[in-house]
Amino acid sequence: MTSSPEATVRRAAPGSSLRQDPLTRGLGVASAALGLPQVTRPADFARSLGVGDAPRHRAVTELVGVRELAAAAGLLGRPHPAWLWGRVCGDAMDISLVARALRHHDGRGLRRTVLTMAGLVVITAVDVYAAVTRTIRKETATPMELTSTTTVTRPPEEVYAFWRQLDRLPTFMAHLEEVRVTGPGRSHWRASAPFGQDVEWDAETTDDVPAQRIAWRSVDGADVPNSGEVRFVPAPGGRGTEVHVTLSYEMPGGALGKAAAKYFGEEPSQQLDDDLRRFKQVLETGEVIRSDGAPRGKQAREEFPQHPARPLTDEERKEVLA
Repeated sequence: MTSSPEATVRRAAPGSSLRQDPLTRGLGVASAALGLPQVTRPADFARSLGVGDAPRHRAVTELVGVRELAAAAGLLGRPHPAWLWGRVCGDAMDISLVARALRHHDGRGLRRTVLTMAGLVVITAVDVYAAVTRTIRKETATPMELTSTTTVTRPPEEVYAFWRQLDRLPTFMAHLEEVRVTGPGRSHWRASAPFGQDVEWDAETTDDVPAQRIAWRSVDGADVPNSGEVRFVPAPGGRGTEVHVTLSYEMPGGALGKAAAKYFGEEPSQQLDDDLRRFKQVLETGEVIRSDGAPRGKQAREEFPQHPARPLTDEERKEVLA
């Protein structure tokens, strides 16, 4: 007895994209580089800014250093846009402190203080840019995880061998335009996205156990960061192979994009269900079974979009009864 694909969706862990973001990590390192001397040698640091080393200056410098080290720990350990906005707030405080120092300056080291103010303006601009763009990225890229399973009446070795030939994947994955092997364990993928868009990425194989498991993940620079694995498990009673697929990726457009894609027949879990159903057909019959009104490929998706099951509308019910 075979089973049909049943996909489930759940959210993946947030913050993974910021952990690999060069600007976020760079700002974390900068906070550590600034905070350490302010905490360990506050008097010297204050003098280097041209504001003197009075007790109040040392105390303020130490507090600012503690704040910078906290920001560094957050950005490098548990990155989140909140830490970037914390840097922006800290910049505003620093600018006000240096502006106060300029107003009451005695003239000694004035040039260094002016340069400090100019540097703070530049740093603030970078921090604002990072906070705004990374907040938008976090809100508009919804981490998703899809799982689906089907049973194919073929031995695990045969099912694994078919999936292992990556250039065959577009024959049953409707949204894949091309998969091209570019080197040992590396490949280039091109896929159609909602609303007529295309996305591309390079991927690397992270695990490959013949007749058991294939795992992969996209490398830096992917239009849609993603990872996944396929497990090939012997079905009970020698009735073929259970194929278990897990896909993790960031849905462009966030919740709004997901809802719009679902409305236009491109709901992610439905896509995976359909892909595995076609995979099963290809392995068992040698081709994808289609009706005369359902041509192959992208044209079929545009002319006959599929929708999740839903109750008939009043208008549709009238047409059926007519």
